[in-house]
Amino acid sequence: MLKMTPGKKAAMDRLSTKNGLIEALAIDQRGALKKMISALGQDGTEKQITEFKTLVSRELTPYASAILLDPEYGIPAANVREANSGLLLAYEKTGYDASTPGRMPDLLEEWSVRELKENGADGIKFLLYYDVDETNEINKKKQRFIERLGSECQGEDLPFYLELLSYDAEISDTTSKSYAKLKPKKVINMMKEFSKPQYKVDVLKVEVPVNMKYVEEFGEEDVVYTRGEALDYFKQQSDATHLPFIFLSAGVSAKLFQDTLRFAKESGSTFNGVLCGRATWKDGVVPFVKSGEIQANQWFKTAGKDFIQQLNEVVEQTASSWHEKVEVSD
Repeated sequence: MLKMTPGKKAAMDRLSTKNGLIEALAIDQRGALKKMISALGQDGTEKQITEFKTLVSRELTPYASAILLDPEYGIPAANVREANSGLLLAYEKTGYDASTPGRMPDLLEEWSVRELKENGADGIKFLLYYDVDETNEINKKKQRFIERLGSECQGEDLPFYLELLSYDAEISDTTSKSYAKLKPKKVINMMKEFSKPQYKVDVLKVEVPVNMKYVEEFGEEDVVYTRGEALDYFKQQSDATHLPFIFLSAGVSAKLFQDTLRFAKESGSTFNGVLCGRATWKDGVVPFVKSGEIQANQWFKTAGKDFIQQLNEVVEQTASSWHEKVEVSD
């Protein structure tokens, strides 16, 4: 059971449905969004990125329990969100320095948890790349980094959402069959590590423990996991932590993500919601770039709205309430 202060509990309530489900929308992408816009022949300027985030926030937060934004481009978007939609703000620099080993984490130097809170944050999100098989020297540095960050969030009495992305130092393609064989162990063990109390994490934002395209009867690729093995990995993942945890979409299609949530439910996983990004809004980038804001606005009022409402329905059918995992304590 996670012990949480009344202040953190109140903030968690602002980020969730009244039933304790997290139906959150993520658009804290910076470099990735710039690349999506640039691939369509535009420059991906600061103005374009800010305007797109603002459009997404205005049109989709009426259907989201919270929105995840970055303070670099996302403050205008935060200011137009639906009143009942909570605000998560990202605290990490986008990407990582590929010239040094270990995918080391770094904070936005111009910001602090206090300043993010003053800009309306109900919670702080930080993304950490973590390979359980990396050298002890690299992983110790990451662990101490997260300890300090958890203490900073505790000092401001804000929930700390830790996003964990697994990788392997020797395999560059995390979508490959060779990585799929390693993924369950990596995802489950890193969840075990960062569920330890010294990190002061309140919610884990995580990948599903398998690559669904290699699951028997699910994908079109060669099978890596039988259906039964995949179900067992989902259950092992759930049992690996006492913390509330939510799934990220990893950019897969909306249908595959919804099917994955149903599969997780079948396994007995007690996940507590989603923080879904590109699966919801990525198809709105084309009309925004090619046809302008009016056409994009129409897409979000129709297809975009449908995507998020369909996802919410699946979450309500499959996710468990985080209320069952939290105890309020001074």
